[in-house]
Amino acid sequence: MKKKLLYIGNKLSKHGNTATSIETLGSFLEEEGFTMYYASSKKNQFLRMLAMIITTCKLAKKVDYVLIDVYSTKNFWYAFVISQLCRILNLKYITKLHGGNLPNRLKRNPYLSDLIFINAYKITAPSSYLFECFSSRNYNNLLYIPNTINISKYDFTERKVTAPKLLWVRSLARIYNPIMAIKVLNEIKREFPNAELCMVGPDKENIIQECKDFANQHNVSVTFTGKLHKEAWVALSSEYTIFINTSRYDNTPVSIIEAMAIGLPVVSTNVGGIPYLLEDKENALLVNNDDVMGMAKAIQLLINDATLTAMLIKNSRILVETFDWQIVKHQWFDILK
Repeated sequence: MKKKLLYIGNKLSKHGNTATSIETLGSFLEEEGFTMYYASSKKNQFLRMLAMIITTCKLAKKVDYVLIDVYSTKNFWYAFVISQLCRILNLKYITKLHGGNLPNRLKRNPYLSDLIFINAYKITAPSSYLFECFSSRNYNNLLYIPNTINISKYDFTERKVTAPKLLWVRSLARIYNPIMAIKVLNEIKREFPNAELCMVGPDKENIIQECKDFANQHNVSVTFTGKLHKEAWVALSSEYTIFINTSRYDNTPVSIIEAMAIGLPVVSTNVGGIPYLLEDKENALLVNNDDVMGMAKAIQLLINDATLTAMLIKNSRILVETFDWQIVKHQWFDILK
């Protein structure tokens, strides 16, 4: 008999935000026959927290497990509140770690972190980076379960990279450093005047005008699409040749995994969990945080060295095939049996 689960997280895609694992993993589990309940899709943070508390109390005797997304910033607090509520209600809860800055949260709030994680039924880390950081705290209920995609939905194309047509896919937020992408375009245009940049993602922090103003000041044209559904940006990717990631903090971005699945070579900053996912000159090219010149040179290398680029694309696809739901789902079944 399949279990009943309550998933606590930010289910906010209907408000224009990027879908997170509460929607992706939740949908996968539903397709496997699990009964899923969710909290919350309330846009207001106070109402969202209230809905999480009420839903947890209401379903306490109905669900077998509570799955809680844990972030490093202000959303850390709903994970803390719900985890302690689960303890009071004698509910088994599973924490799913997110965010490249979680190790700093462990350092800043060790006591509160221990209250969440020591008492969890299981802690799931989607990257070796977070697994290693949390292992140092000697949590004996820690498991590595990678972020997952349905690989059959991503048509692989071995691209010939002859021009820098750059694709960037993240929320417009300062931790993802969107201005760096525009700086890279400005730099690469010195050698490739026809270079292009398309930035896909919702304006999470109301900084799109700042990005547009910066582009105008440097006389470069950037396409901003706003939020696109997965199928839309994957279709759009056929018009581009290189995927760039400019994050200041990161964990294991699903957008990078998806880019690798469809055959886009990746150039990324080497922050947080990125070096645990990507290996420089093996399946991607990595540069230091905010290293505009380094990223521009890496893009030039992809264009000038077809053999290297083909190898990176091939190795990327081999790696992400291990993240397919048909493989990863058995790890979730083992927890939820």
